[in-house]
Amino acid sequence: MHAVIMAGGKGVRLRPYTTALPKPLMPIGERHAILDIVLEQLAARGFTSVTLAINHLGPLIRAFTGTGARWGLDIGYVEETVPLSTAGPLFLVKDELPEHFLVMNGDLLTDLDYADLLGEHRISGAPLTIATAAQTTRMEFGVLDVIDGKVVGFTEKPAYRHRVSMGVYGMARKALEPYPPGLSLGFDKLVQDLLRQGQFPNSYDFDGLWLDIGRPEEYDEANRRFAELEPALLPVRADSGVAA
Repeated sequence: MHAVIMAGGKGVRLRPYTTALPKPLMPIGERHAILDIVLEQLAARGFTSVTLAINHLGPLIRAFTGTGARWGLDIGYVEETVPLSTAGPLFLVKDELPEHFLVMNGDLLTDLDYADLLGEHRISGAPLTIATAAQTTRMEFGVLDVIDGKVVGFTEKPAYRHRVSMGVYGMARKALEPYPPGLSLGFDKLVQDLLRQGQFPNSYDFDGLWLDIGRPEEYDEANRRFAELEPALLPVRADSGVAA
C-alpha cells in the first residue's frame, strides 16, 4: 500500500513554532515528531511506500526521514518549486502512483486505521473517500429566523452537529487525470469539481481519536496529554511485536 503525505505547508497558524521547524517535525512528547508518529502508524498498518510532498523547510524533512529505512518504508519525494496548495503536488506524480492510494496531511494526530480506510475506498469504487469526524459548533449569539422582515423564530446559542474532513483521503488515480502537472489546486476545489461531475465522494465516518493541533494552545494541550494518548497513537508493529 502507498501513501502520499502533504508536508509542504508553512504552518502559519502554529507560528512562532513553525518559523524554525516545519509543522510535521514539531515534537510531541519527549521522543517523537508528529511525522515520526504518522510514519510509524503507516508501517504498523502494512504500508510499504510513501511519497512526501515538501516545500517549506523541505531539506529539514528530507534530513529527518531519509530513505524511510528507519520505519521499514520506501520514501520518495516530490518538491514544489512554487506553492501548489493541498492537492496540486499530486498532479506532479500522478503517473507514478498506484491505482488506489492514501493521501493525508503530515500534521495529524489520530488513531484512524489508514489501511481500513483505503480498503473501504477500493471496495466503494468512488474516486475519493474522505475520512470524516463529527464536530459540534456552538453559536455565540441568539439565532433568528426572519421571513419578510418579521422574526418568526428564535434559538438561543444553538449547537449544530456536522461532519468535517479530517485531512485523510482514499483516492483513485483516475480522479487526478483531468489536471495538468503544475496546477495549484486545493482539496476543497477538487471535491467541488467531483460534485459538479456527479462523481460523489464516499464518507469514511470515524469517531475515534483525532486532534486538531493547528494553533499553539491546541499543540500545547496535545503535548500535555501525550502520555495518555501514546498507547493509542503508537500501535504495535505486526512484524516486530514491539510498540512502535
